[in-house]
Amino acid sequence: MFTVDQDGAGGRIDVELTRRTGFSRSHVAAAMRAGGAAVNGEVAKPSRILEPGDEVTYTIDPPRVLEVYPQELPLDIVFEDETLLVVNKAAGMVTHPAHGAVDNTLVNALLAHTGMLPGEPLRGGLVHRLDRDTSGLLVVAKTEAALTTLGRAMQKRYIEREYRGIVVGHPREYEGTIRGAIGRDSHNRLKYAIRSDGKPSVTHFTLRKKLVDTTELTFRLETGRTHQIRVHMAALGYPIYNDPIYGKLDPRASLPGQALHAWHLAFKHPVTKERLAFQADPPPGYLATLEALEP
Repeated sequence: MFTVDQDGAGGRIDVELTRRTGFSRSHVAAAMRAGGAAVNGEVAKPSRILEPGDEVTYTIDPPRVLEVYPQELPLDIVFEDETLLVVNKAAGMVTHPAHGAVDNTLVNALLAHTGMLPGEPLRGGLVHRLDRDTSGLLVVAKTEAALTTLGRAMQKRYIEREYRGIVVGHPREYEGTIRGAIGRDSHNRLKYAIRSDGKPSVTHFTLRKKLVDTTELTFRLETGRTHQIRVHMAALGYPIYNDPIYGKLDPRASLPGQALHAWHLAFKHPVTKERLAFQADPPPGYLATLEALEP
C-alpha cells in the first residue's frame, strides 16, 4: 500500500506499479485486469491516472518461472543424424514454452526424444520457429556448433524456406514481392504490423491455384519475422484464410487456425556441407480445406 504524493501524480497506475514491483508492464496490467490493484478501495484499471492523496493497494504475484521438461509427444521426424534433425510440426502445436503455453510444445517433445538440446533452455535447439497453427518443416540443432552455424546461415539468408498458403480473394498479380518493415502493433500487443520503425521484411509469392473466393499461393521468405507472411498478406488486402488474428475464422476450414504450411526447407549441413532439401505435404486438415474451396 502507498499514498500518491505530488511527484507520483499524473501518471498511469500500471506504470507506477511496474516501477515499484520491477515486473514487466504487461504482467502488471494482466494482474490488474484480474483485480490486483485498487485506488481508494475501488478496483483500478491499468490506465487509471493517479492523483495526489490516492490510496493504492495492490497484490501482484511474481511471474511464473518457466521451466521446460521432456514430454512424450508425437513427433514427425523427417531426417535425423548426430548433428541435427528436421521435424514436420503439426498445426496447433506451440513451438516452445512461453507464458500461456508452458507444456505440450515441440521443445518438450524434442527433449523427450533427444535427452538434451543446445542453446537457451526454453528454445533448445531451435534455429527458427513456426506459429502455433502453422504446420511444417523446422530444422533443429543437436549440438552447440550446429546451432551456431545454422543460426548464422539463417541470418545470412542461406536457408531456403517456402510455404503453401491459402489467401482470401484473388490477387491481381500471379507473382509479386512484398517489402514492408514489421514491428509490434502499437494498438494490440498480440499483433504485428508494417511500421516505419520495424525490421526489414521481404516476402515473395507465386500463384499456385485459384479457388472459390480464395487462392492458394507459394511463399518464399527472405527474412523471418514473427507473423511475416500473415502481416504482409493482410496489408496487401489478401489475408491468410482462416487467420484468427489478421483475418477471420471460416467454419468451412478443417484447421485450428491460418491455412499456412511450411512445405520446403533446404540448407547446407553444418558439418558435411552437403546440401539437404526436404519437402512435406500439407496435413489432412489443410488438404480437406483446399478440397472444400475447389471451384
